[in-house]
Amino acid sequence: MSTQDIQAHLQEIYQVDVSTELISHVTNGIINEVREWQNRPLDSQYPIVYLDALRVNIREQGQIIKKAVYLALGANLEGHKEVLGLWIEKNEGAKFWLGVITELKNRGVDDIFIACVDGLKGFPEAINTVFPKTSIQLCIVHMIRNSLKFVSCKDRKTVAQDLKYIYRSTTEQQSKHELNLFAEKWDHKYPLISKSWQNNWENLITLFAYPEEIRKAIYTTNAIESLNNSLRKVIKTKSVFPNDMSVMKIMYLAIGNIQKKWSMPIQNWKQAMNQFAIIYQSRILTVYRKLFTGYL
Repeated sequence: MSTQDIQAHLQEIYQVDVSTELISHVTNGIINEVREWQNRPLDSQYPIVYLDALRVNIREQGQIIKKAVYLALGANLEGHKEVLGLWIEKNEGAKFWLGVITELKNRGVDDIFIACVDGLKGFPEAINTVFPKTSIQLCIVHMIRNSLKFVSCKDRKTVAQDLKYIYRSTTEQQSKHELNLFAEKWDHKYPLISKSWQNNWENLITLFAYPEEIRKAIYTTNAIESLNNSLRKVIKTKSVFPNDMSVMKIMYLAIGNIQKKWSMPIQNWKQAMNQFAIIYQSRILTVYRKLFTGYL
C-alpha cells in the first residue's frame, strides 16, 4: 500500500487522521533491515542466475525520472529461487551491470554455471569479465518480443510460428537451418529479424549444449519475468516515487511476501541437477556431487 492508501485506510477503519509524513517516518524503520538484506553474504555457487531490470518513475531534484531497477534472481543448488539483490540506476547499461556482478562476487558468489539475460549490448561481456566460466543464454522471450515489434498484425501469428521452429529445434544445426529458412521467407519484408538472431546467435544457442532437463530451466527468463510482474502489481499503486529509498522499501517488503510462496524447488530440478553434476563435475560442490550422482 502507498502512504496515501495507508492514510485513507486508517481514517476509514479507525477514524484516525495520520499524515503521510508520519507514515513514511514509521516505515523508515525498515531501512536498516533493507541494507542488511542487500549486503548479506550469498552462497558460493548458483547453477543459474537470472538478470533483468524494470522501470519506475522517481522524483529527483524536482523532475520525474524513469529509472531502472536491476534485479538478480538465483536458483541455488537445491533449486530454490532467491532474490540476490536489487539496485537502482538512471539507465540500464552493461557498465552498471558489471558493478552488480562484481558486488555479487564480493558478497561470496564464486561460480555461476549459466546466466540468463536479455539482449542488452555488452551484457555477456560484463558477466564474463567477473565470471569467465559462466555460459550466457539470451532470453528467447525477449528475442521474440523484439522480433515482433515491427511486424504487421496480419503477419504476427505466422512470423511467431516460424520463429518457434528456430528455438524449438533439437540441435544447433537444425536451428541454424530453420533460421536460414526463416530468412528466405521473410527477409524481403522484415530483414532485421533474421539479422538480429544472427548477430546474437552465439549466446542464443547456449541451450543446445545442454540436455532437455536443463533447457527447461534456462529456456526463458520466465522466473524473473514472473517476479517482475508481481513487483509491477505492487508499484502500480504509486505512479511516482519520492526517492530511491522509497522504491527499495516497497520492493523489499514485496519480495519478502513473494518469496514466502517459493516453498518448492524449480520444476524437474532434481533431473536438471543430475545433469549439472555430470557436466560440471570438476566445479560443483562435493556435497552436491555425492547427493545427486553418487560420485566419491
